[in-house]
Parts: sequence; structure tokens; C-alpha cells
Amino acid sequence: MLTVENITGGYDATRPIIQEVSFTVKKGEILGVLGPNGSGKSTLLKVISGILPSTNGQVLIEEQNIKHFSPKEFARKMAVLPQLHAHAFSHTVRETVALGRYPHQNSWFSTWSEQDENAVKTAMKQTGVDSYEHTNLEFLSGGEQQRTFVAQALAQQADILLLDEPTNHLDIAHQRQLLDMIRLEAVQNGLTVISVFHDMNLASLYCDRLLLMDKGHVKAIGEPHEVLKEKQILEVYNTRVSSYPHPELPKPQVTLMPTATDERESYVVTKEQFKIRDEFVELRTEFPLKTVSSAVHNAGFGWFQSFVNRAVDLSYMCSDAHEELKSYLEQHDFMPSNTVAMMTAVAAKHVVIREFSNTTGSIIVAVTAGVGNAVDVSRAHERVSKPYIGTINTWVIINGKLTEESFMQAMITATEAKVKAMQQEEIMDPISNTIATGTSTDSLLIAATQNGTFMEYAGPITDIGKLIGQGVYETTVTALQDYKRAKGRL
Repeated sequence: MLTVENITGGYDATRPIIQEVSFTVKKGEILGVLGPNGSGKSTLLKVISGILPSTNGQVLIEEQNIKHFSPKEFARKMAVLPQLHAHAFSHTVRETVALGRYPHQNSWFSTWSEQDENAVKTAMKQTGVDSYEHTNLEFLSGGEQQRTFVAQALAQQADILLLDEPTNHLDIAHQRQLLDMIRLEAVQNGLTVISVFHDMNLASLYCDRLLLMDKGHVKAIGEPHEVLKEKQILEVYNTRVSSYPHPELPKPQVTLMPTATDERESYVVTKEQFKIRDEFVELRTEFPLKTVSSAVHNAGFGWFQSFVNRAVDLSYMCSDAHEELKSYLEQHDFMPSNTVAMMTAVAAKHVVIREFSNTTGSIIVAVTAGVGNAVDVSRAHERVSKPYIGTINTWVIINGKLTEESFMQAMITATEAKVKAMQQEEIMDPISNTIATGTSTDSLLIAATQNGTFMEYAGPITDIGKLIGQGVYETTVTALQDYKRAKGRL
């Protein structure tokens, strides 16, 4: 365990760079150090490793002050990968990595052992530099050199590893390989790691805790979600970021928010931009819209410029609907990565598109509605039939700026309005003989221009919520009545 107690120090004793820094790192833990340039990150590592003096406080390894260790004893306890490497002499990769075994020698390589040999070979293999074993450093790329020095630090087999920007010069594949390996060493072998990062997202993914430095002081320390707060990052870096969850891990990620003027500032979507083709309804916008949907293609959150509601036959069957739809989009000159697409059993010509507005702004609602497979969701558990292609697809295009919270509220509001419309039209679930709430695979899309009026909330009592409620209800009622007429039921 490493303990840092009230450390103050730096290059000049009269003007210390880091001041009263305290924290503890447990065995097997990775602590990431963040902060802007000049905040004291590298200086902190140098003071911890004894390269720079401290004017106050102490550094303890297993409750023993590092000043009480001999140089070789200390090197067996702690390995350091500095930010910059000076190699005045020409060494091969193997020779460079082998230098990491110096603390374990009684005299200079006179006692080279099988353990030393295995440590060097393992470190080179772990970092992927074993194929360059006999190549001189000056003939390697910056990333290859960086991995060689990491191998040197690993070959030292110390209990504690200090890393100053270990992913410097590395492409994303080698960043992942290196940090995966360090993480594995921490988990399986109890390696304690303190690493400086500039990349907050990498630090969040691989570190157990983060320490945020600000002008030589500790601004925050804790788990990534406690440190990577938008307000806190703004205060330290004077830069806006947006925080969001990683798609696979319970770790936050941050995105830089630029201050440049957005050319879509006055852009609005109108009903006239919708096109009704033989097989689909389409909307192509001049600028991407921020979107959340339950579509077949590109569901979830994203920014998209093309929107497609494709009509398919009731007998449509496909082993991989996602790939088939992607191919269909390409055939019709849509870029799949920039398109949200859904499917319906209702002919494209039966789409109902209406525009609504109030003092808040305007929305366009497009609905295709057919209820041949209507379902009462509260009784769906009684069904044994497999779901087939849905028939009620709803688009709500909003000319305004929504928060993520308002996107989710807009989906709820739109869904409630659809259910109310089905109740109004007395659409029945043929299996349970109760009022239906939808069809088996309905799709819903909310898209916003993200300019104009700021809409923090979109519940039914807000102005935009009222517009969505009214718009989806009235448009869905009209679409349902059109469906009934087409079926000869009115």
C-alpha cells in the first residue's frame, strides 16, 4: 500500500508546485491522475518517486518512509515510467528492457539468473516488442519506443508502478493492449499503479479511482463518476464537456463541447420536406437531427440526417432484418450510418403527416397506423403467438433544443397520446378482447433540430409536451380512421 501524506514540493523549495497532497492507493488498485497542463501531475510522480524533494509531508510504502529504503531496495518496491526518455547511447530493445533488472543484481549483471531472463522475456511479450528484441531504439517509432520503456518498468517487477502518460505516441489498438495488460497485472498480481493521463476517457475506463489536480492542489479524488462531473471539469479546465455512460461498462465518458458558432442556428424542419414514395416515407434534412428511437436500423440515441419508414408486405420474413434493411437503404441511395429506418405493414401512401405549433415552437408528426395485430400490453403475457411486423410507427420532429431528459419525457408523452388515440377509436386486442395499447412491434422516433427554444422538460404539463400530446393523439386518430376506411370498417 502507498500512502502520500500532506506532500508539498517541487523544483524550487521557495515556490512548491504541489501543495498538501494526500491520498492512499491500495494493493492492486489503479489511481489515475488528471489535470490541465501545469497542474502538477508529473511533479507529483517525481516527488513520490524521490526524483524531486518534498519540503513537507512524507511518502510511505507499507507504512515505511521511502527515505529509509536504500536505492536498490526502493527500486524493487517502485518502478517509474517518466514522460520523456533520454537515451544518449544506442541500445537494443532487449538491452533497454534488461536495465529494469538492475535492482535485482548484486553486481552489474554478474548474477543474471533464469528469473531475470524470464522477467525480460515476459515484459517484452506483454508489451508486444519481442519481435524488435535485437533492434536499436533509434530505429523504432515513438510508439514502439514507448512500449519498450513500459517493458523495462514491468521487468523491474516492483510492487508499485508510476506511469506518466503511458499511452503517449500509441495508436488506439496499442493503447488498449497496454492498458488491458496493466489492468490484468493489477487484478491478478496485485500491482499498485499510479498513472498520469491526459485522456479522461481512458483514465475512466481503466482506473479504479481518479485524482483531479488543480494548480498543485487536489481538486477531487474518488471513483470516475465522482470526479468526471461536468461542473468540476469546467472549473478546472475552463472547458465545457458533456458526460455520458459508456455503452458496455459502468464508467462515465466525456465529450468536448465546442464554442464555435453553429451554422444550423436558424434551421427548421417543415412538413413540405417529407416525401411519400411508393415503398417508403422519407425525410432528408439539411443538418443532422439529434434522435432517439426504437427503430429497426440505428435505434437509440444519435445524430441522423435521413429518416425512412418502409412499407413491407404482411408476409415479410427475413432471417436478418437488420442486414436486409441496411442493404435496402443502400439500394435506394441512403447512407446507412446516417439514416434511421423502421418498417411498417401499412402502405406508404396511408401515412398521415401534420404540423402543430404554439408559442414554444413547432413540431411535425407522421404516423402510419394499422391494427391487424393490435395488442393489449397488460394482457400480452397470455399470448403464445410470435410477434410480426408492426403497423403503428410514429415520428415526432421538434424544432427546438431538448435535453436528454426531455427526449425521454417526449417518448413517454407520445406513447401516452398514442394509447389514448387507440382507446378513443376502440381498437381491440382480438385475443384478449380488451382495448389495445399498440401493436406487437410499434416504433417511435423523437428527433430535434437542437436549436431555437430550449426545452428542458417535455412532460404533459410543459408547452412542448402539450404540443406532442395533441399532435400525436390527433394524427394517430386520423391514421386509425383512415385504416378503418381502407378496410371498409367505417
